[in-house]
Amino acid sequence: MVFSLVIAAIYSTWALVMRATQVGQDAAKQAQRQRVVLRAIGDALMGVESFQASQKYYWFKLGNGGEPFLSFVARLPETYARNGKFVGAAGGRDASSRRVTFSLAAGENGEKDLILRQNPVLMDMDPDEEKYPLVLARNVKEFTVEWWGTNNLNEAAWSTEWDDNMTNTIPSMLRVHLVLGANVANGSSAPEFAATRIYTVPSQMMPAIVQRGGLGGPGGGLRPPPINLPPGANNGQPNPFNNPNNNPNRRPPR
Repeated sequence: MVFSLVIAAIYSTWALVMRATQVGQDAAKQAQRQRVVLRAIGDALMGVESFQASQKYYWFKLGNGGEPFLSFVARLPETYARNGKFVGAAGGRDASSRRVTFSLAAGENGEKDLILRQNPVLMDMDPDEEKYPLVLARNVKEFTVEWWGTNNLNEAAWSTEWDDNMTNTIPSMLRVHLVLGANVANGSSAPEFAATRIYTVPSQMMPAIVQRGGLGGPGGGLRPPPINLPPGANNGQPNPFNNPNNNPNRRPPR
């Protein structure tokens, strides 16, 4: 009887240790998966591109609610996920600039998965990428993207609503909120894991006048506006700022 009690106590302790170990491993996996998701979004935002004269291809857009998503064009690094599919190996193509779209999709066990789809800027998404996207995280409870800018009340604040008529440029900052639940397929009992990351976007939209060129053709040729100096500011000499030869945008002769 004493021996049976000892064995029962040892077994109970071992079961608790194994249970705690499993929960810890599941929590570590969730934290690692969350870091992967936030890193993937951050790496893409570091190379975001937008051209005012080519908004048909370089539009920036986000949405929240029942079907949240974040979509933009970026020049992605060589280490980015599925880079070999679009650069080099696939018929010698060089599609470093691609549209990336982060969105939620229905998973296999009734939960929602955060997926990533990519396609070259001037090409449609291929059927393989459409049918088999890259799953970044499973059982995503919440995925919210906010942008920092001026709202309808002319106040600078975080906003979840995106208006194409008002916000046709790249926002200066984005805030992503992510909540991951336990992995249903593995029977995990880890608690929900939440994190919020703020990204400062280093790029801005390329103006159309720069992209197409000015009056002097591609590459510029525009003269700066004249600068009026106060009387006597240059001792009666001609204003050097209005001299065409001092124009830094002046194109050199061929």
